[in-house]
Amino acid sequence: MERGEQLHEEAEEALKNINKKTGRNMPQAIGTAVVLIAVILACLLIRIDLFVLLIVVFMVLALWELRVDFATAGLHIPVVVLWVCSSAILLGTYYSRYHFSTMALLTMVSLILVSICATAKFSFGNRLSLAVASKLSATDASAREESSFNHAEGELHHSRLSHVAVSVLTVLYIPVLASCIVLSLVFNGHPVAHAIMLVFLPALSDTGGLFFGAWLGRHKLSPRISPKKSVEGLLGSILFAGIGALAVFLCTYDASVWAVRWWVPIVTGVLVGVVGTFGDLCASMLKRDIGIKDMGHLLKGHGGVMDRVDSILMCAPFLTLLLWATGL
Repeated sequence: MERGEQLHEEAEEALKNINKKTGRNMPQAIGTAVVLIAVILACLLIRIDLFVLLIVVFMVLALWELRVDFATAGLHIPVVVLWVCSSAILLGTYYSRYHFSTMALLTMVSLILVSICATAKFSFGNRLSLAVASKLSATDASAREESSFNHAEGELHHSRLSHVAVSVLTVLYIPVLASCIVLSLVFNGHPVAHAIMLVFLPALSDTGGLFFGAWLGRHKLSPRISPKKSVEGLLGSILFAGIGALAVFLCTYDASVWAVRWWVPIVTGVLVGVVGTFGDLCASMLKRDIGIKDMGHLLKGHGGVMDRVDSILMCAPFLTLLLWATGL
């Protein structure tokens, strides 16, 4: 009995150390990841349209999280208009005959509408105020002190141009980058392989960075922005992304393609590892500047939706362009 209790205590201590090094609750993170993978694969295998709708749902949730995050700093984005415009961009890009032209046109219209609506502030009950209060109460005082915004002084007021600027940033950051995932589904006849590469390779890269960083991490990549990022973690991200790309290519393309495109998995691994890490750093910089710990709380063990999709969004245009340019 005593031996069993000792082993249990040792296991708990080891798990605490892993959680501390990774900055996550690993059992929750793994469980959430398994559920997400199952849902995404089910949508891809049943019908590509379901996968597009799943992207829309994730972007709607991400926009709500960003609305709360910006509101903690007194910045307002017109979330309802953003929901409508984002859905229009994503669905229009997929279902239109002229995919890229439709995306560009809807993006320009969305930027105009969102900019106009950002100058007016609408209120829909106290849900936002409660969410902001909960976010601030869960944030460490040290994080708020490092923020560019002084939360201690109460509600902050900004010029209308500031609201317009963050709203435009939101359009470019979420629906426009997400539409690149949708674009990858409509050319060269490999929508499932393209979707797997754009969604799972950045996630696999994150996993490689997480394990290599926790196991071998010694040299900090950017200690001021993200103290847990390391050079060893970056190399792990590149390695895992390259192995994942190689596996997808082996299962998708025949030998005649490999004869002239053997270098694409290598480029893909480096691209996803570097750009995905850069996306994580950009999100960390945004959180540090606002003065919050996580973008949200919807995904157990992963923080918010934005914490999960930041590297996916950042990699999307680069991977889509690579796949299109190489004819894969």
